[in-house]
Amino acid sequence: MEFKLNGQAVSYDGDGDMPLLWYLRDLAGMTGTKFGCGAGLCGACTVHVDGVAARSCQTWMDDVDGTEVTTIEGIGSGDTLHALQVAWAKNDVPQCGYCQSGQIMQAASLLSENPNPSDEDIEQAMYGNICRCGTYQRIKQAIRDVADGKIKGGSL
Repeated sequence: MEFKLNGQAVSYDGDGDMPLLWYLRDLAGMTGTKFGCGAGLCGACTVHVDGVAARSCQTWMDDVDGTEVTTIEGIGSGDTLHALQVAWAKNDVPQCGYCQSGQIMQAASLLSENPNPSDEDIEQAMYGNICRCGTYQRIKQAIRDVADGKIKGGSL
């Protein structure tokens, strides 16, 4: 099977029933995508498949044939951080940081579908992305800052 990973063409000829998460972490070296629950319930493994948030622990390699997969490593553009990455830092969102790549990927999917979400839209879209440290208010503020145009992509 062939697909694009962070804009680069890749091929895979292994087990089609293997979760995308294991391909990303073990074969492609993309360790920013985290293993959390393994059941698609926590959001730590969230990536984009054709621009839409997907739980990579529950997405099989057969499912990504012919698609474009984007991980946290590929969300920015070269040396330019995605606006959400900048907003995360400026709002001091991470504590332990484990869930944050999945949180950012979920938020990016939301903003690509709805560039001006209400607080309720943000809460609904982010529901299911668990942060054990409880930084939900800072996550919402970072998303709001990007949606309101207060923070753009760039460097820190």
